[in-house]
Amino acid sequence: MMIETDIDPKIRARTLYWQGFRLRRISEILEVPESTLGTWKKTEQWDKARPIDRVDSTLEARMIQLINKDAKDGKDFKEIDLLGRQLERIARINKYSNGGHEGDLNPNVANRNKGPKKPVEKNAISEEQQSLLVDGFNNELFDYQMGWYQAGLTHRIRNILKSRQIGATYYFAREAFVDAVVTGRNQIFLSASKAQAHVFKQYIIQFAKDTADLELRGDPIVLPNGAHLYFLGTNARTAQSYHGNLYFDEYFWVHGFQQLRKVASGMAMHKKWRQTYISTPSSLTHDAYPYWSGALYNRGRRKADRIELDLSHGLLVNGHEGGDGQWRQIVTVEDAVRGGCNLFDLDQLRREYSDHEYQNLLMCEFIDDTASIFPMAMMQKCMVDSWEVWDDYRPFAPRPVGNREVWIGYDPAKGGQGDSAGCVVVVPSLVEGGKHRIIEKHQWKGMDFEAQANAIEKMTQRYNVTYIGIDITGIGEGVYQLVKKFFPQVTTFQYSPLVKSRLVMKAYDVISKGRLEFDAGWNDMAQSFMAIRKTITASGRSPTYEASRSDEISHADIAWATMHALQNEPLDGVSATSSSIMEIY
Repeated sequence: MMIETDIDPKIRARTLYWQGFRLRRISEILEVPESTLGTWKKTEQWDKARPIDRVDSTLEARMIQLINKDAKDGKDFKEIDLLGRQLERIARINKYSNGGHEGDLNPNVANRNKGPKKPVEKNAISEEQQSLLVDGFNNELFDYQMGWYQAGLTHRIRNILKSRQIGATYYFAREAFVDAVVTGRNQIFLSASKAQAHVFKQYIIQFAKDTADLELRGDPIVLPNGAHLYFLGTNARTAQSYHGNLYFDEYFWVHGFQQLRKVASGMAMHKKWRQTYISTPSSLTHDAYPYWSGALYNRGRRKADRIELDLSHGLLVNGHEGGDGQWRQIVTVEDAVRGGCNLFDLDQLRREYSDHEYQNLLMCEFIDDTASIFPMAMMQKCMVDSWEVWDDYRPFAPRPVGNREVWIGYDPAKGGQGDSAGCVVVVPSLVEGGKHRIIEKHQWKGMDFEAQANAIEKMTQRYNVTYIGIDITGIGEGVYQLVKKFFPQVTTFQYSPLVKSRLVMKAYDVISKGRLEFDAGWNDMAQSFMAIRKTITASGRSPTYEASRSDEISHADIAWATMHALQNEPLDGVSATSSSIMEIY
């Protein structure tokens, strides 16, 4: 450890002299003869040293002293940093004094004189990051996804009918992004609504971040190699100047498919572009079905040029190219499990869904909605691109619709295995006969009645809620008792054939007139209404309504929840007062 007496007395004497001490006082402090101090002063020319040199020498000595200190504390490190910055400033001053310029004193001047700063390349991707992205994509494929990739290399049009939740959107988002990175080709993602198309975008952004620590920005996303990634809803009808590989998601749920396909396919008309159509099945009456079945290809062609397609699962399970040039494939949930997907428990799924729902949602069978009270054609009137049409709705704001009045409808789980509760938020029309909008929907599984009531209470904090309608059957009674504490004017329903008839009658009146809107990407909302059919009570005396083929297992919860909210408007179309309490038995 260094002590003061270890320092050269000549250096200590010079430091004290530059601090302003007289030689006599320095002699007393250091116990060095004054004559000796005078000799040092004259020999080393202490008086001729410039101020900057005096400071520089002192800083240097102190810096060396601190650096050589064995046990440093926080103050020592802080002082070393400070001294280092001061030495840097002194170096700039010396450079300026020896024939330099103003920029030596102020680096900002030098940077300003360099001219405009070169912009940072947006969405820049290094060779290493590109390699990580390609490897990340290739290493995370199930067998059936590898089949999709191989088909994309040899077929210009892929048409895939798929089960829910097998990772199709996730896969094609990554496929398209990697293709854009490697080839520079544009990618176009088209869905029933822009909100649904942006699911692709979120998958791409997350994949880039997780795999290569890459931050992607922009809409469209533009890569340095010139590739543009477009995310479109129904506004694609006015986007005919775009061109690139086309990904058309959930096309069996798009309104006006055939018209939209003409525009979309035109964007991928050149032979270098791929077209990929992906969807879960909807109704046999949907105008996309002729495109799948080949009937659209046959229209206007001579009999000799027409084709007959085998659309059986047995042929299409591994993919097959038809006479119209489309490579078709059917991938059911059971196919996905056989293809390596370990995300499902098939036995549990069979318990959670009725046979009808299992076949439609997971086994790629089309819905026969001819017996439905709310067929596909009617529900399509309700499906809109909410991001384009609803300019007063801000879903991520603390108050998404400001102080606008909203209604809440809640339908409890009926107790069947796998059953869920449904809840919706409806913005009613401001004018008589206007359109109501469903801006939120929720399906709750495994939540007790207290948690569900808490979720409803949080909605009342985000919205100006003037009406809540609750079915008090089963767990609904518990939810009602809690909701009543923070919303005393809650309206209750207890189901009977008469109650169901009134609910369906009102919903039919609203929907058939095109007076209900929800985002076109909400396929489950449309399916929920399509599942409702007219039937007869067990006694055979009265007509009633039930969902699907098994009311115990699935009961179209979000459709019934919507009907509970719409009931606040009486049949004549004039809203009921928010303070009224209506108990229907």
